[in-house]
Parts: sequence; C-alpha cells; structure tokens
Amino acid sequence: MRMRYSRAILAAGAVAIAVAATWMPTAGQAPAFQPPRTPDGKPNLNGLWQAMNSAHWDLQDHAARQGPVIALGAAFSVPEGAGIVEGNEIPYRPEALAKKKENADNWMTRDPEVKCYLPGVPRATYMPYPFQIVQTPTHVLMAYEYANASRTVYMNSKEEAPVDFWMGWSRGHWEGDTLVVDVTGLNDQTWFDRAGNYHSDALHVVERYTLTGADHMMYEATIEDPKVFTRPWKISMPLYRRVDKGAQLGEYICVEFAEELMFGHLTKRPSP
Repeated sequence: MRMRYSRAILAAGAVAIAVAATWMPTAGQAPAFQPPRTPDGKPNLNGLWQAMNSAHWDLQDHAARQGPVIALGAAFSVPEGAGIVEGNEIPYRPEALAKKKENADNWMTRDPEVKCYLPGVPRATYMPYPFQIVQTPTHVLMAYEYANASRTVYMNSKEEAPVDFWMGWSRGHWEGDTLVVDVTGLNDQTWFDRAGNYHSDALHVVERYTLTGADHMMYEATIEDPKVFTRPWKISMPLYRRVDKGAQLGEYICVEFAEELMFGHLTKRPSP
C-alpha cells in the first residue's frame, strides 16, 4: 500500500512538472514581451523613434569611402555599414541597374535629398533624423523631422490614392500586434538612399511595425516595382524610441538651403 501511494505521488509530481513546463519560460529565457497598449487595446507606438544605421548612405553592405567633395576632407565621407536588404541583393532589371550606377556617379546633382525634396517611403524611416508617431483608433500620424515631412495612415480604409505624391497614400490595419501599412500612390521623384538606388511610379511598399521591447521595435518593408525590379525584396531594421530628456521633434526646413543650388543661376542673370 505504501509503495502504491509513493508511486501515485511521483506520478502526480511528474504531471505537475509537465504542466508547468508548458507555461513557464525555460532557464535563461525571459517571458515573451507584452507591449503597452492604448485604450482600444492596440500596441502603443506613440513616441519619438529613430533608426541607428547607415542605410541612408547605402541600403546594402558598404565599405567606408571618400565623400563626393575632396576639398571637404572627411566631411560627407561614407562610413562602413551593414546593409538592411534581405540577402543583401536588390534585384534590378539590367537596364535599371545601369541607371542606378549612373545615379551613384552623379549623386551630388541627382539625389532628391540634395534638393530637399520630400523623402518618400521607406527612406523617411531610416534617414538620420527622428520621426514621431501619434496613434488613434482611426488614424496614425507620422511626422518626420527632415523637411517637415508627414503622412497620415488611414486605418481600415479602402480608399485609393487620389494622386501620386512624394509620401504616397498609406492605408493601415493590425495583424495581431503588428501595424501593417500599405503604401501606394508614390511618384518617381524619390530615391532609397544616397547610393543611387531608385524606383519608378509603380512603387508599392508594405510596411510592418512590431514592438519588440519597451523602447524598440522591428521595422520591415517589402518593396515591389515591376518596372525596375525583377521581384519584390525586403528591408528590415530595429527602430529605437528616443528617451533622452527633452527629446522632441525639431524643425529641419531645408528648402531655403537648396534655393541657391536650384535657382541661383536664375537670380544672377544680368538685367536687360
């Protein structure tokens, strides 16, 4: 009797351990992150965010190299950086790759950033400036420091883009705890980086924002443009919440700095 009783206790203990193993984290493993939530139960993305990489120079792996103006010394030189492209390959069509290389050789005169054009999507996300997310159940506002750019994400909307624009037309929905943003209506006046990577007016971007910690989230963007690329391709990177004291979105209105470059030859013509 005593032996049967001991066996019953051991069996019960084994069952308890097995049940506990289904919900307790394994040794050295933290419990799954539970994001803070807004009153409507969605993950709270509100705040000031910034990428910490060199993708604005070049989306792909790149070595350090001399800047475009030798007289400036190290200013505008390109730092070494790891790429953010999945597989480190951008699948250009042959004729489009030739144009990309031509863009890179003429960066100082062709890059829309030099002219302070709005940055477009996804470039606005990983430029070296912060951006702010303001979230409501029906709209998500994204405001960028560079060129005072902004866009509105219309949640659960089926409305099509009324016109093509630099920042496109953004429609969003939630897939679990991930904000998915479908961006269409983009014009062909923006680039992806300073290395000449470009697109056409057929660009279609699907973004995914997923909180992975209290102050960081994963950003992914799938890029499709049949006029320029042979297949869709993806970029991904972490974004970090600015928690420094007094952090706020500044104003970088760069248009006035580009006026001389773009229109100086018109103002210097001698009067008749």
